[in-house]
Amino acid sequence: VYVGFSIAGMYGVALAALGFLGTLATCLAIDVYGPICDNAGGIAEMAELPAEVRDKTDALDAAGNTTAAIGKGFAIGSAALVSLALFGGFVTRIEETSINILSPITFAGLFMGAMLPYWFTAMTMKSVGVAAMEMVKEVKHQFATIPGLLE
Repeated sequence: VYVGFSIAGMYGVALAALGFLGTLATCLAIDVYGPICDNAGGIAEMAELPAEVRDKTDALDAAGNTTAAIGKGFAIGSAALVSLALFGGFVTRIEETSINILSPITFAGLFMGAMLPYWFTAMTMKSVGVAAMEMVKEVKHQFATIPGLLE
């Protein structure tokens, strides 16, 4: 990224992001490999196949987990590069107007605006968790107070 930016500016960053995204199909295929191996192991276990089959599927599952972790790293890296390229393009485009997007107040406002969906999502998930815990309490209460409910 540094070399790309120093040679070609934001165009170099965009090219670096594009190069990173060029491996996207391979990374997605690698990421899908893990669950397929895990399912194969589950099928071998449910079908009560010999232990040697389960040993092979366990080895494949371990390899699938490793490749999935590597694939997730590529996905995170490509997302970071693409967001940097998009932000650079936005800054370049906005410089044509009188708005200074890199001023602290404007940047803080953009940052807080970008955080709002995550904040609302967190509040929603927390309320769902609270409601679920209340339901668990009620089920425990009914099991304790209503005789013969567990039978």
